[in-house]
Amino acid sequence: MSAHIFDDRSCFLGEGPLWHPQREQLFWFDIIGRTLLTRKGGDTGAWTFDDMVSAAGWIDRDNLLVASETALLKLNIETREREIVAALDIGEGLRTNDGRADPWGGFWISSMGKKSEKDAGAIYRFYRGEVTKLFSSITIPNAICFSPDRAYGHFADTSRGFVKRVRLDSETGVPVGEPEIYLDLAGEGLNPDGAVIDAAGNMWLAQWGAGRVAVYDPSGPLLKAVSVGAPHSSCPAFGGADFSTLYCTTAREGLDAEALAAHPDSGKVFFVEGVGPGRPEPAVII
Repeated sequence: MSAHIFDDRSCFLGEGPLWHPQREQLFWFDIIGRTLLTRKGGDTGAWTFDDMVSAAGWIDRDNLLVASETALLKLNIETREREIVAALDIGEGLRTNDGRADPWGGFWISSMGKKSEKDAGAIYRFYRGEVTKLFSSITIPNAICFSPDRAYGHFADTSRGFVKRVRLDSETGVPVGEPEIYLDLAGEGLNPDGAVIDAAGNMWLAQWGAGRVAVYDPSGPLLKAVSVGAPHSSCPAFGGADFSTLYCTTAREGLDAEALAAHPDSGKVFFVEGVGPGRPEPAVII
């Protein structure tokens, strides 16, 4: 399996890829560039925001829920109109980071310090018009994703090298009990970043600095790894007509001139065909 460049535009911090299942179109972010990007075939687009933006869910064919530093916004893809769905009070000097829709129509979104300040971050859930803080004291929250049977939600603290999972109420999606360690990668020197779970329940986890998306069995063992064309792989997503194409965002952040010369495609989006099987992301209910 070899990775190819999906889009030639280079992001400083590419993140948050989302395959819109109704439009069959990929969206992703350059967080530091405050930009949402998209490509469908040969057509490309971009939306620039006043604040940093980092993650999205789809509401319907023409509308996305976009997470900024201060609010969850409804963005009309066609008209480019924006409106506030819910305010986000995440604190001064913080921005949003990883996020994903949950199977109940909610949306989980994380926050972190703009300088990765220790324990400054948290994870929130938007559900039925309300934003609730779920977990706090996280430095770089990532890997928000959900098991196909709705039993678990997952999240990582990249700075600590672990991925945790927490049981979810089957009716409401509310976390039940305390999170437990699912993967502890600190001893391997691996940095867990964004993640998505496939139809079989396997976690596809981007590993910052390793240039790959690693695949883990639901019980934890490593199954395989898919290389991408840049060292700072940041977040995967499944898409394509049968959800067998893996997309992965990457970043230039943290790479010096020598590293960028060695990896000139850093910051671009890559894709690998014939992997998976993935699943469509659920819609966000607002």
